[in-house]
Amino acid sequence: MLPVKSKFQGTARYVATDDLKVAVNAAITLQRPLLIKGEPGTGKTVLANEVAKALGCPLIEWHIKSTTKAQQGLYEYDAVSRLRDSQLGDARVGDIRNYIRRGKLWEAFEAPARPVLLIDEIDKADIEFPNDLLQELDRMEFFVYETGDTVTAKVRPVVLITSNNEKELPDAFLRRCFFHYIKFPDADTMRSIVEVHFPGLKGRLVKEALSVFYELREVPGLKKKPSTSELLDWIKLLLNEDISPETLRESDPRKVIPPLAGALLKNEQDVHLFERLAFLTRRKGD
Repeated sequence: MLPVKSKFQGTARYVATDDLKVAVNAAITLQRPLLIKGEPGTGKTVLANEVAKALGCPLIEWHIKSTTKAQQGLYEYDAVSRLRDSQLGDARVGDIRNYIRRGKLWEAFEAPARPVLLIDEIDKADIEFPNDLLQELDRMEFFVYETGDTVTAKVRPVVLITSNNEKELPDAFLRRCFFHYIKFPDADTMRSIVEVHFPGLKGRLVKEALSVFYELREVPGLKKKPSTSELLDWIKLLLNEDISPETLRESDPRKVIPPLAGALLKNEQDVHLFERLAFLTRRKGD
């Protein structure tokens, strides 16, 4: 395990802006959850992994789905299995603890060393989900009704919570968090990100790829703008297919859609939008 550190300064694999470093360290100092918002694909989930690496802490991940309930993060009591075992005469039924399944918060509270706890995409769950965790995240303890035990965190974990802004979060929950919005990277920051993933890549290819990428993001009416992760996938394909910088700057109006655009355009509406643009460009050229 890496030596435990108290401050996050970024890692060799993650380009963290100064304001993001400040946010992470402020949340650690205040001992409050860090709520991270931003466009999908801007590295919110990856951040938790990199914070854990940088601080030398274990990472515990709780990925939220639309069906996830807050109670599942604490524990679940498997009454069905206990009933079945009692019918079979299993001796395990004598201890109800055999049927308590620990959740991710319990795991984080029981960790011998300070962990980083990721609660990923909290806005996928129902609106009551964040409020149902208020007391547990505030007091760092919860009560197990079936056993009468109180589970208290041995060491307060570093809590990172991500949201894609799919729904508003309750004010009471927001008050207990330190908030940071990851802005979409500008061209210089994006160039640094590309360099991390593709060290030594030809300058002209990167320049043209970034130019096309940002121009595409600015097209009016685009339903889903391509993200950082999609740019990296696209560059990987460009390299694999040995696409030249000149091809990316092709002026033929029949090629308005960039090569291998399936890495960037992810729905039929946006593909149709570019096809219409190509049609209009051809008509203007006639």
